[in-house]
Amino acid sequence: MFAPMMILFRNYLGQPKFNQLRGKLIALHAQTITWFCDRFGIDRTTRQNLIRQARDNGKRLGLLA
Repeated sequence: MFAPMMILFRNYLGQPKFNQLRGKLIALHAQTITWFCDRFGIDRTTRQNLIRQARDNGKRLGLLA
């Protein structure tokens, strides 16, 4: 779904810059999930599962192309 857009964006920025930006965004998303889980008292295992689910959804949608 988003793979063509990600490929164009990667070609525009260049592979190293794209990977750096993608890594920062993934880390920010994981921090947001961690904050949410801490805020609502969700246990560590569930938090890890949520982060894995976010990764799998990103792959399925083509965001990690």
